[in-house]
Amino acid sequence: MEITHSTIPGTGTVHHGRTRHGEQVGVVAEESGRRTLLVYDADDPDTPAHRVVLESDEADLLAELLQSRSVADRLTEIERRLAELGLG
Repeated sequence: MEITHSTIPGTGTVHHGRTRHGEQVGVVAEESGRRTLLVYDADDPDTPAHRVVLESDEADLLAELLQSRSVADRLTEIERRLAELGLG
């Protein structure tokens, strides 16, 4: 997925992307830590059809769920590799 980024002065950054299935999505990352998920309708790609506002802790939890591997699994893999190198 290719992501584009635009600054929203005084607010933060908006990130837009299109999935392999052609669905356009976005995330507004506010300086406060709040995130807003944007889902666009195929008939009107300029106006979000749905918005989901997330506080920073909610965004962190959702990001963890969306990872292909959990943070804990990735840390375990790093620790295993370090141990193999004699660094852990």
